[in-house]
Amino acid sequence: MLVELSTLQKHIRMLVTLEETNSPVISCYLTINEETLSWRSALDQRLYLLRRSLRGDARWDFEEALAQIEDFLRAELRADTQGVAIFARGGDKPFFLPLQFQVPLPNWVVVNSTPNIYHLIELKDTYHRFVVMISAAESARILEVNLGAVTDEVWRERPALRKRIGREWTKEHYQNHQREQSDKFLKEKISVLDGLMRAGGYTYLILAGNPWETARLRQALPRRLATKLIDTLPIAGNEQISDVVAATLARFIEAEEQESRAIAAVLMQEILSDGLAVAGTKATLEALQAQQVDALVLTKLYTPPPGWRCINCATLTDGQTAPKLCQECGSTAFRQVDLREEMVRLAEQQGASVEVVQQSDELLQLGGVGALLRYRATPIVENEPEPMLA
Repeated sequence: MLVELSTLQKHIRMLVTLEETNSPVISCYLTINEETLSWRSALDQRLYLLRRSLRGDARWDFEEALAQIEDFLRAELRADTQGVAIFARGGDKPFFLPLQFQVPLPNWVVVNSTPNIYHLIELKDTYHRFVVMISAAESARILEVNLGAVTDEVWRERPALRKRIGREWTKEHYQNHQREQSDKFLKEKISVLDGLMRAGGYTYLILAGNPWETARLRQALPRRLATKLIDTLPIAGNEQISDVVAATLARFIEAEEQESRAIAAVLMQEILSDGLAVAGTKATLEALQAQQVDALVLTKLYTPPPGWRCINCATLTDGQTAPKLCQECGSTAFRQVDLREEMVRLAEQQGASVEVVQQSDELLQLGGVGALLRYRATPIVENEPEPMLA
């Protein structure tokens, strides 16, 4: 079953709250295409290295989880699947979650104590969901597109107009009536579109069709729909739906990237004005752990320094080497972690949005990551001793 955006969000929530055990979790992302050996070869290379890296019970639990992944890849892949994300764990508390998408994912396989969700977050941020109306004079097709896949389609056809030129109508009378019917059908299309976008909570719209028809439709859109329109796509009318969706998907990704850059620009402005924002790995990590973050913003090229999690209290810190002492609980036991993954996990757990920007030179200069804050932290001021009375 292909995954819709709302379902994906539920799955992400499940993954970030999954209880840790002693058994490793396999996070397996693959691009499935006609070149079967491409993803199969990439998977086999990773599995060879991972098997050599695991010992004892961890190796047995790894093989148990891997068997489920192999069974799924062998028998459950859909013909239209382009990307899969599979999360599996063996042992006393087994877990298995396979997700299929009509957009590609990187070939990327890791083993950790928790699921790695970054690529799901990037997928959600990049593709999201939108509505496409393919409009012609005599018909309209309205498509709901979720994560690159058409999940619903509404068809509207203009009622046939009988030719009554002659004894009943003059040619001018008939042409006037035809225009009235055309205007009525245009309003009907807009009404159906409006109802669909309201019911589904969609915030993005793309119009497709011949330029004259899309221009006419665009001009007639009420303000609440016009503000959601991100582009128009000229088409001849005989294209395959899959080709139209692919073309609109490219336009949508461009618009989504512009929005991400706009949020990055807001972040930079807040930084320059000493507003509600922080930038850099250390400051962003501290804000996340203090639950101050409203939006986590990171570039696709962001490469954090090594991260460390206190085994006792789960406090995170960054540094080339493990800290000698946890500042929160005094523990000396730490485990190395992927800070990018941990930041995204914290943001999702706290209900903060995550924006992945393809390119932002300004943000890269500040470390490649930052956050818009809900509030500024109140500094802790130690009470000064009262003066001695003479």
